[in-house]
Parts: sequence; C-alpha cells; structure tokens
Amino acid sequence: MRRLREAKGVTRQDAGYVIRASESKISRLELGRVSFKERDVDDLLTLYGVTDAEERAALLELAREANTPGWWHRYSDVLPSWFQTYVGLEESAALIRTYELQFVPGLLQSREYARAVFRLGNAGAPDHEIDQRLELRMQRQERLTGPGAPRLWAVLDEGALRRSIGGPEVMRGQFEHLIKMARLPNVTIQVMPFRFGGHSAEGGAFTILRFPEQDLPDVVYVENLTGAMYLDKRDDVDTYLQAMERLCVDSETPERTVEFLGELLRKT
Repeated sequence: MRRLREAKGVTRQDAGYVIRASESKISRLELGRVSFKERDVDDLLTLYGVTDAEERAALLELAREANTPGWWHRYSDVLPSWFQTYVGLEESAALIRTYELQFVPGLLQSREYARAVFRLGNAGAPDHEIDQRLELRMQRQERLTGPGAPRLWAVLDEGALRRSIGGPEVMRGQFEHLIKMARLPNVTIQVMPFRFGGHSAEGGAFTILRFPEQDLPDVVYVENLTGAMYLDKRDDVDTYLQAMERLCVDSETPERTVEFLGELLRKT
C-alpha cells in the first residue's frame, strides 16, 4: 500500500482524509501495526489508481489475510497489547539485531532461565500464567530454527551474564544454551565486556528489526516497565543503527564470545 501511494504521489494526509483517518493512521496501516478495514483498502486502491479487477481482488485478499489473528493472539490474556505489536513485527523480520544489558535476550533464553525471569517480573502470578508466558517465549524461539529463519545478531552486556538468575544450575543451563545457539549459522552472539568501560549504547537495551520488503523501514523497539516505543523515522533509526554498529565493533568477537561463555560455564 505504501508503494502504491508513493507511486501516485499521494501524501499520508490526503490518504487519511479519504478514509476518514489521520496521517498517523495511514503510517500505522502501512507498517502493519493496525488492522485493515476492507472498505478502507478498497477506497485507498481507488485513490491510488488501481483499477485492474484482478489486482484489486488480490490486494483485498491480502488485507483479509493480514487481519487474521496471528498464533500469538491465543496468549492475549498474558500478552500486553503493546507487546503483541512487537511479536507480529518479529515474526515478519528477516534480521533482528538486539542489545541487552540486564537479561539474556528472550530469543536466546533457556526454558528455566526464562521461567526465573518471569517469576521476577510477576511475583504474584499463578503457575498457569507463568506457564503461558513461558510457552509463548519458547514458540517465538522456534522461528530461529524453522524454515525461513531470520538472522539474529545479539550483543549482551557482560552484566547480563554475571547476574545470577534462578541460581547456579539455571545459569549453567543458560550458558550451555547460548553456546549451542551461537553455533547456528543464522545466529551471532557477542559480549560487551566490563573491561571496555563506557560504550555507545548509553540509552540502554533496544532491538532493531529489518524486513525482507525493501520499501519497509527498519523499526527500533525500546521497552520500558509499562509499554514500549516503536521508532521508524530515519533519523531515529540511524542513531540506533550507529550505536549497534559501534557495539559490534567494540564487543568481543563471536569466536571469543563462545570462549568467554565456556569460561563462565566452568566457573559456575
């Protein structure tokens, strides 16, 4: 839809006016963050000059498919609405680059480490809710080893590895899991060591998602205790990309990171 709009020279504001929506609504539609009403898509196709019946039918069918709830929606009772958006974007990403300083990134957590993390953040939650959260995380991880797996490039602050979560046995299992994941051809793991001192990611943890469609912008995801920000403006994304590039240059190499993880495993 974005490509069709730009080819016709239509602004987001004008497109929004046609479907009785705001410019930001058009932006969210084009980024897949809100559902498509078939009537709105039909009106936009007319505005964009799409007159071929077969092309219109195909695009309307895509809109209907896009509105079909993803597998993660069955976890909606434990999945905040602001994180549902992230899971949907992650599911579509071709490249996931992430920096984490407090915990091992969710996509790289072992089952028992993830359970311990959920217990920390949801101390009063019943067991069945923790189990649901855990199964959602494990299912997200399956994409890394499935068909069409994305590339995952993770930089972990040494503090995330030194901080004991769940006790020594859980941490040993987590180190073993990271070493195993680092051997996958589509996974790169690096450690930012304490000895380096200050570094480029002064703003804290973040994730950058890149999609296979070249006309879709990268999205930066920044989480906080009560929600998250999704940044796609070029200047914002470039700032985070530069920070990530610097992190990758300054961190331990992937090979040295596996050795480092082995050292931690032996000492735990």
